[in-house]
Amino acid sequence: MTKSAGATAGAAGGAGRDRFLADAAARGLSVHLVERLAANSLEEAAQILGIQPGDIVKSLVVKHKDGSFLFALIPGDRQISWPKLRALVGVNKLSLPTAEVALDATGYERGTITPLGSTVAWPVYADRTITGRRISMGAGAHGYSAFVDADALTAALGAVVADISEPN
Repeated sequence: MTKSAGATAGAAGGAGRDRFLADAAARGLSVHLVERLAANSLEEAAQILGIQPGDIVKSLVVKHKDGSFLFALIPGDRQISWPKLRALVGVNKLSLPTAEVALDATGYERGTITPLGSTVAWPVYADRTITGRRISMGAGAHGYSAFVDADALTAALGAVVADISEPN
């Protein structure tokens, strides 16, 4: 099953997928939604999708000490560089919240998180290594992935693109 940004998602996909598609459409962003088998790891998800783990971009929710949040878009084969992200944001403390806090902050469960359709439009920071290619990312519901042009995504989100990651 595939859907484009303007398509109706249907009840089976849930509200998260609907929010994802509606936000992508509102931003004029072309996304290709793919239904996929459940995966137990990023590597397994990449294999199911026929891509490399680095082509899957993780949307990580990061918490400021003041209680606000941001999204960090990181390739699957890399991890956040906390010193680089803290320096860019201009703070001395950032952390990954619990799954429950991330759900409250975005309206998405872990494994489905995306800045598109988040219940709050938190700032987005994208690692520079995602640019210049087509990527896969969460689509707001388990069992779905979205393919999108990374440059169009970062532009549509007004993301800060910088060096914020390091190899796993």
